[in-house]
Amino acid sequence: MTRVDPEGRHRARESALQILYQAEVGRMGPQEAIGAFWRLERSGDVGEEAVDADQQAFANELVRETLARAPDLDQLIASHAHNWRLERMAVIDRLVLRLAVCELLTQPETPPKVVINEALELARTFSGDAAVAFVNGVLDAVRKALPTVPPGG
Repeated sequence: MTRVDPEGRHRARESALQILYQAEVGRMGPQEAIGAFWRLERSGDVGEEAVDADQQAFANELVRETLARAPDLDQLIASHAHNWRLERMAVIDRLVLRLAVCELLTQPETPPKVVINEALELARTFSGDAAVAFVNGVLDAVRKALPTVPPGG
């Protein structure tokens, strides 16, 4: 793999979150949501900076993995979101958590600190400052519980 472009990866994660949101609220399958999002992105209706093919592939992989693993991710999140049921969480906060936990599990080459910081930026951008502390607390607890993640991550 070539050198990682942090800004490009951030745009890819933003795109993945938007695709997940579209899938959730539009009750779409992964392929349908992915296709619809990139058609809008190409037409300029999404308002994002363009993502290159590698970034698009990364976003698509995150979306597919997150949706495929959603029940397991939700169980892991619920076990660390003390006093919060998944159904009561804001949709976007739940999706940020799913996306980040999925990346922690499936992208071992990305340091956990990076994954968590990216999730916090997504929460700040798409949800708000109040969500940042919540997302941080849950992800930190999940990170500590994962045996494959180094403690200093």
